Amino acid sequence: MGENRSWATEFVLLGLQLSPETEVLLFWVFSLLYTFNLLANGLIFVLICLDQRLHTPMYFFLSHLAIIDMSFASNNVPNMLANLMTQNRAISFVPCIMQTFWYLVLADTECLILVAMSYDRYVAICHPLQYTVIMSWTVCTVLATMCWTCAFVLALIHVLLLLRLPFCRSREVNHIFCELLSVLKLACADTWLNKMVVFAASILVLLGPLCLVLVSYMHILRAILKIKSVEGRKKAFSTCSSHLCVVGLFFGISMVVYIVPDSGQQGDKNKILSLLYTLFNPVLNPLIYSLRNALVKDAFRRMLQVRSR
Repeated sequence: MGENRSWATEFVLLGLQLSPETEVLLFWVFSLLYTFNLLANGLIFVLICLDQRLHTPMYFFLSHLAIIDMSFASNNVPNMLANLMTQNRAISFVPCIMQTFWYLVLADTECLILVAMSYDRYVAICHPLQYTVIMSWTVCTVLATMCWTCAFVLALIHVLLLLRLPFCRSREVNHIFCELLSVLKLACADTWLNKMVVFAASILVLLGPLCLVLVSYMHILRAILKIKSVEGRKKAFSTCSSHLCVVGLFFGISMVVYIVPDSGQQGDKNKILSLLYTLFNPVLNPLIYSLRNALVKDAFRRMLQVRSR
């Protein structure tokens, strides 16, 4: 059994299992989406760094979201693209575990950053006169640090529990990357503790934050309805609509993958949802925030004007 232990195992990512022609087509589609993700999120990050008007708590958290989206895709997509073009889909144990670890870190951090952004919107709309005091740079830095630290600790717990397991069953991971639940299915020991920790973490990182977001927006909605002018209501709601779109996409997909009970047909569905999670969400986020945000568009125009001179 010593040779079958996890540290000596090489896994095989089954991927989407499509025809060679379809996989070539997907390679180019995924490559374009990945490139656009890096360019769009990179542009938003640069704009936030360079434009003084974007040096506010909302855009501070948005810069973290841009970093997460670029890192999230970079953790999975390059390996996925290589698998689409080659027949050798093997991945050694250490890269697989690192892929799992950073996937968990980035996913948990994004979840918590979205909660921090909802709190920022709550303070801005419900307590506008105290906004600069409540959302000081010290508070923003502490919130961001807590988001990254909590995510890192949770991911480390998952990985340490995973490392204690022997893997002596099939080496085939039925997924497009080394996703935690898919790797756990290959263990030949009792994974009850791992699954309980995954469920508890899902409650802690998904349902808990989602409840906080909903409570924040209940207060925000009540405050918006008290605004007498229609123009004032539109302006207040426009500051929250982009965030609501991103929250709906992120939490909706995450809850289906990690909270909905497992079934025999979950594999293919989870692969598709993971594609949305890995490729499409990071592309949609900058589009949602840039197309619906006048300040971001103005910052982009000013940058183009400066470059054209």
